[in-house]
Amino acid sequence: MSENFKLDIKFRPRRMRRTAQMRALCEETSINLSKLIAPLFVSDGKNENIDSMPEIKRLNIDSLLKKCETLLKLGINSVAIFPSIEANLRTKDASEALNKDTLALRAIRAIKKRFPKMLVVADIALDPYTSHGHDGILDTKKNCILNDETVDMLCAMSLLAAEAGADFIAPSDMMDGRVSAIREALDNFDFTDTAIMAYSAKYASAFYGPFRDALKTNKNKPIDKKTYQLNFSNSREALLEAGLDEFEGADILMVKPASHYLDIISKIKERTYLPVAAYQVSGEYSMIMAAAQKGWIDLDKCVVESLSCIRRAGADIILTYFAEHYAKLMQKK
Repeated sequence: MSENFKLDIKFRPRRMRRTAQMRALCEETSINLSKLIAPLFVSDGKNENIDSMPEIKRLNIDSLLKKCETLLKLGINSVAIFPSIEANLRTKDASEALNKDTLALRAIRAIKKRFPKMLVVADIALDPYTSHGHDGILDTKKNCILNDETVDMLCAMSLLAAEAGADFIAPSDMMDGRVSAIREALDNFDFTDTAIMAYSAKYASAFYGPFRDALKTNKNKPIDKKTYQLNFSNSREALLEAGLDEFEGADILMVKPASHYLDIISKIKERTYLPVAAYQVSGEYSMIMAAAQKGWIDLDKCVVESLSCIRRAGADIILTYFAEHYAKLMQKK
């Protein structure tokens, strides 16, 4: 081949990738720290490591407040609270969920008192409070989750969370009609400014395993949630659920998990004017951390890439256990 060989082409996309400055100028997707929500686990007593989630802990309320302070200094302004309560408080009827002084509500009050400008997302579901681990009231005779009875409890939980100061009510249960019922309950009790972040497309995923470990769910009792969480083979079903949540009054629509459901994020984004959130779940976090600890991947690069891909797919908001890690990376730039 001739040393002087040259293609006769006008279009050379590589010229826009020539230098780091050129690539930054043309970058289509960026992640603002204000768009990240840090999920935090709270418990009573001592802080505890979560074996399946390296560097993530169950925090007592004092440590939770210190973590919130750290996050705020880094530029992370939003947290989602998940309680890990003692086994003796978990019952078939999830009565602890309606305790006005339950752990989650105490945590929300503490955060809002110390850091009133921090946005707090309250998870609304019964799985932390049920002895069987389901997100709703279980009819043991028929072995099914009772939809309407569950929604009634979710409304009561939502009112308690709003009263405690939660900025967002986040029903993660996937019961039919719960968004409209919660919106009506909030409005009737003058919580019209409390927003709803609906888990609209929450799939029956195997990637939730470490999360259940964090909540100390009994691993010896496999929990089948396929009658209320979505079939991972389906996409139109997710669009139906998201459309219903929007119609019923949701303020934000969420997809969960995120990384393996980028197509769902994109499809919902195309069909709504509401903000779209995506939850990079525990299994996604743990896989990246495990591979990084083995030296198989570069942790920092994979964190940035994974979050950028979720953002590129259309997520306006990302819940991620990497929020603090990402913020620290941005400080180094």
